[in-house]
Amino acid sequence: MRRGAYAKGVAKREEILKVALEVVGELGCRSASNREIADRVGLSQAGLMHYFGSREELYMAVLRARDERDSETYWEPRKDFRGFLDVIEHNMQVPGLVQLYVEFSAEASIGRHPAHEFFVERYAWVRGLAQESVRSAQESGEFGPHVDPALVADILIATADGLQQQWLLDRSIDMIARLQAVWDGIAALSRIPR
Repeated sequence: MRRGAYAKGVAKREEILKVALEVVGELGCRSASNREIADRVGLSQAGLMHYFGSREELYMAVLRARDERDSETYWEPRKDFRGFLDVIEHNMQVPGLVQLYVEFSAEASIGRHPAHEFFVERYAWVRGLAQESVRSAQESGEFGPHVDPALVADILIATADGLQQQWLLDRSIDMIARLQAVWDGIAALSRIPR
């Protein structure tokens, strides 16, 4: 009996995350309400909070679910810079999730914020993926052998985060073209003999 209840709870939590991803993606984190999410999954607001102790906890779960989905859908099939760009391109279709990411990542810099540890771990994970892209480019000859994958990863992540912030303010910014230009510039410089 407990197993069945547990399985139902897990399924409901997954349903809530799926709906929350949609609602936040459509409306943004400031306009998305617990009521809207709860209504779409057939719960009261108190029922929603039974699965997630706070709005911050719900939104961190949304960010984790987004990362898992994006990694599986866009990164895993390629595991190279194009996969990285595919994630950014998808983000342009869900501005509310970009807004949530930008806001929570900034707030997480305050050590006691509930998202602090999440973002420390997330940046380490994303650095690893970006370094994998750089090593792949080195193996294919796109980048020269003397490029520091850790340095390039930090540059790419900082550029992507900064562009997302700017894009939220000005949707005419082509994040893909700018990131590609940074990548191409690093590739060109990496082939210059030292």
